Amino acid sequence: MTFRLTLLASTALALPAAAQTLTVFDYSGFEDPAFHATYVEKHGASPDFAFFGDEEEAFQKLSSGYDEPGVTHICAGSATKFIESGLIEPWDLSRIDNWDNLSTDLTGQDVASDGDVYFMPVDYGSTAIAYNTEEVPAEAVASLDVFLNPEYQGRMSLPDNVDDAYALAYLATGTTDWSNATDEEFEAANDWLRQAHQNLRTYWTDPAELSQLLSSGEVLVSWAWNETLPTMVDEGFPIGFQREATEGSSLWLCGYVNMADTTSDEDLAYDFLNAMLDESATVPLLEAGYGQSNEAAMVGQGEEALVAAGLGTIDAPVLAQLPMDGQLRQRQAETFERIKAGF
Repeated sequence: MTFRLTLLASTALALPAAAQTLTVFDYSGFEDPAFHATYVEKHGASPDFAFFGDEEEAFQKLSSGYDEPGVTHICAGSATKFIESGLIEPWDLSRIDNWDNLSTDLTGQDVASDGDVYFMPVDYGSTAIAYNTEEVPAEAVASLDVFLNPEYQGRMSLPDNVDDAYALAYLATGTTDWSNATDEEFEAANDWLRQAHQNLRTYWTDPAELSQLLSSGEVLVSWAWNETLPTMVDEGFPIGFQREATEGSSLWLCGYVNMADTTSDEDLAYDFLNAMLDESATVPLLEAGYGQSNEAAMVGQGEEALVAAGLGTIDAPVLAQLPMDGQLRQRQAETFERIKAGF
């Protein structure tokens, strides 16, 4: 008996430790190894990726006990909801190599809670009017009310994304800061979206779908992410990207949150985040149409590169999609679903 116990103990001690793993819960497309090159250099391979279609889907799955992800990619509008849910924990800023190099415009009070940083800004971009320049004159997209123009009924599209949709609707109705939107401003945005809904061909779910809709001619005008611009230019398509409509355009901000209860390794989570913020990721992200929150690295790219990516300096109002009141965002999400259903 003594021998058997000793043998079992020796065997147990000889077993290799469980391999450290990291699962990243993300939008499809962000698994590109060029975006996290230093992680691959350090560990020999990319982390595992799991994908979601939108952040509400991600939130529901995580809330239901899905604990494999160590980090989840969300946009700033969802940050408050994730913080209040208890699903995430603060980042240890002493472990973020480029924290001091990040744009202070993106790391201020809006992404923190009680002094802790739960949402780490990584990527950003613009949302504006993409249009076929051979079919739609520039003067037609001088105003966001192009989406109410019956001339293009059935030839327009909006993103199936509550934050982008309401950024458009708030801008179109004169609100440039949704963080303190009143009930009246909320209702005005709802009414505008209901009118726009009547003119839409469809709601696009990802940039690849939108590119196809534009290429086929089914859609002539769309509220679109800036990555559509370089993608369509590379395809030789006559694409315009109007960021200086009279009412303005929007700026979105996304990043990663640190999951509180996870089977992923914490050290690998920080290695991944540091890789996404490293200067080696700046150009690959920019070429894909994403700005990077590492301001020091972005400054070196020059205005021409930013303009080509749809991120250049503009002279027009900008609604920044920063974190908002959780109850307001929930009301927007519920109302948006009703509007899409025709109510």
